[in-house]
Amino acid sequence: MLWNYLVCTMQSVKIGRCAFLISKLFSSQLGWGQIAGVSACVRRVTTAGSQPVVIRIPRRMQERIENIKQMQSKKFDKLPTVKPGRLLIKSKNPQLNQSVGYTLGKFEQPVLTSKGWKSNKALGDYFSINSIQSAPPSVLKQKDEGDGSASVPQKTFNCFNICPELVETLHSHNIIHPTTVQMQTIPKILKGRNILCAAETGSGKTLAYLLPIIHRLQADSQEEPFTNSERNIRAVVIVPSRELAEQVTSVARSISKPFGLVVKVTGGGRGVGNIKAAFTHGQPDVLVATPGALLKALWKRFINLTELNFLVIDEADTMFDKSFAGMLENILSHTKVASRLSDTVGLVRKAQLVVVGATFPGGVGEVLSKVTDLASMVTVKSRMLHHLMPHVKQTFLRVKGADKILELHQALKKAEMEHKGVLVFCNSASTVNWLGYSLEEMSVRHMRLQGEMPATMREGTFRSFQKGSVDVLICTDIASRGLDTRRVGLIVNYDFPETHTDYIHRAGRVGRAGGSEGGEVLSFVTQPWDVELVQRIETAARRRTSLPGMESEIQKPSHETDFKEMKEN
Repeated sequence: MLWNYLVCTMQSVKIGRCAFLISKLFSSQLGWGQIAGVSACVRRVTTAGSQPVVIRIPRRMQERIENIKQMQSKKFDKLPTVKPGRLLIKSKNPQLNQSVGYTLGKFEQPVLTSKGWKSNKALGDYFSINSIQSAPPSVLKQKDEGDGSASVPQKTFNCFNICPELVETLHSHNIIHPTTVQMQTIPKILKGRNILCAAETGSGKTLAYLLPIIHRLQADSQEEPFTNSERNIRAVVIVPSRELAEQVTSVARSISKPFGLVVKVTGGGRGVGNIKAAFTHGQPDVLVATPGALLKALWKRFINLTELNFLVIDEADTMFDKSFAGMLENILSHTKVASRLSDTVGLVRKAQLVVVGATFPGGVGEVLSKVTDLASMVTVKSRMLHHLMPHVKQTFLRVKGADKILELHQALKKAEMEHKGVLVFCNSASTVNWLGYSLEEMSVRHMRLQGEMPATMREGTFRSFQKGSVDVLICTDIASRGLDTRRVGLIVNYDFPETHTDYIHRAGRVGRAGGSEGGEVLSFVTQPWDVELVQRIETAARRRTSLPGMESEIQKPSHETDFKEMKEN
């Protein structure tokens, strides 16, 4: 009796499982009433008697049941991401390629080439993020002639109603059309607004603030002429390095030359005597300075910023860093910054504040809130801010540390054949010097630029590189912020950067507006912590999103304040 009970029970389990699989298999094809009928029939068979019951299942159905079992147990960690057309990601393993036409789903996890790169087995692996457009995203797009739409002429600098002399000066330098950042920023500065301009590197931010400032200073000079002895500094541009100060000064002098405006520069690395000499012949209209030199001039009372009309803080991510934040707060305490639109017009004016950068740290709002109403600041934000540049090819190579010098030598030989300027970035001054000695043994002509060099030597080095005296410049991150590198066609990260911010700034030295096309970035990946950063970069590239952890807002715009200022205007 017990044996019969066990046999019936086992038969019931088998048949019940079979019925479950059948119902699961055909639930999409049969109605629920039909499935219920099949289940009832199976139950009647199992209870009809104690004799063994044999149910024959067609072979095709058995095969489909086995396929379902395999699909349920198999983990699909590789999804087909390649479609016909251009590739966005090209990997050493073709199965990990990703087409431009493929879009990852919101909850779909990207399959990364760099997933196993922490293992030494990955040495020699690589992947490239291909360029998917020819022009920088900051350049305004024109409609194609054959797209059937009306032809729209590209705008020129005349659309801002600035001085004709300024437009002619720009034309003489072959600068005809404004970038998207300039289109958004220049009108707002002309109206007297405090601006926070956040845009990718190489998008023309320097001209975006210099053009309206020079225009306004020229207009004010015609209304209120004064002698040199009566002149006060009316515009100050603060930058983090002497090299960048010299570069901004050169641009400011070239565009203000028709108006006779005086532009002076004072940078770090020089004594108080040299700083004093810059002001012996009177105060300039525009002063470009580093924070340290500007503070020395203020402490020695060589200058007075109480009647300032414009205060520009360039390269904000560096200026608001802990190393500069204290000095910057001290400088801001010597100025009267406007808190509303009405403060920038009339006889008694306050300084109009312009903060410019490609990335922004979290402490920006904390510092600025001490000198102005954050709600008065209008944010101009680029669409591609914190994104990887879509017009620059970026290659990542997993390589052993000892092999980096050989890979670098091969890349430099290729760049020499293509007559490209090359920036080779290292994380320390000692690595710059060591790498320089190694390249000398390989007979590679180069120059070196690092922070431990005297300021005058650094200035001459970068100027020689810009003029084309040599094609290879080995440098630290001192060359990654704001410098004009339009002749550069290749960036090599000999040492992988430590942060997303450093990567964006380094990569931004190539593919700049007005520069040569076809720029490329080559990065050597050696350390485990390098791999973690590369994986986040690859994920952002495959998802086409901004790099993680870089979004920082100083404060959401106040619509009420904007409305009041519009009424005042």
